[in-house]
Amino acid sequence: MKKIILTVAAVFAFGFANAQDKTESTGEGFAKGNVFLTGAIGFGSEKTGDVKSSSFTFAPAAGFFVTSNIAIGARLGFTSMTDENPPANDVKTTTFDAEVFGRYYFTPASKFSMFGELNVGLGTNKIDNGGPTDYDTQTVHANLGAGMSYFLSNHWAIEAGWAGLGFETDDNGGNGAEKTNSFGLNVDLRSIDFGVLYKF
Repeated sequence: MKKIILTVAAVFAFGFANAQDKTESTGEGFAKGNVFLTGAIGFGSEKTGDVKSSSFTFAPAAGFFVTSNIAIGARLGFTSMTDENPPANDVKTTTFDAEVFGRYYFTPASKFSMFGELNVGLGTNKIDNGGPTDYDTQTVHANLGAGMSYFLSNHWAIEAGWAGLGFETDDNGGNGAEKTNSFGLNVDLRSIDFGVLYKF
């Protein structure tokens, strides 16, 4: 069984005006008042006989440095997964996530910097089975992780992040269903996410 996954970092441009309080960066690295954008687009597909599955992910994020070391921001996420298993009905799962995050950068003014991140978010999952068993679930999650950034130029950097310690609660569709609470430490270094970051 072979799985093909293509992940491309997506960067979006927008303007931000705050000249009075902004501390200009002298080049590579971060400074108070900087704004950054990052995100990802992912696509995956898998086929075994007549059984097919595919997924698509879109997850933009933006952050703002309130001090030279501390950045706050928001991240949105959309994932669509489809499982086809003839003659059964296709199963489609659609997930929306919204979260806020805070980061502490240890050496923000340098070309290379490590950071710690805490994020908290809400999510919805819609499972469509093509029949009366369709249902929606609501989730709440929090993660404590680490990452690093390396500047290739004054504005462009590559970034790597690791989720680390996480907690999630899922209402399993509500209507009296028992909630599922998950807590764990992710020690699988294969789960590191890579992306591209643009700094204004």
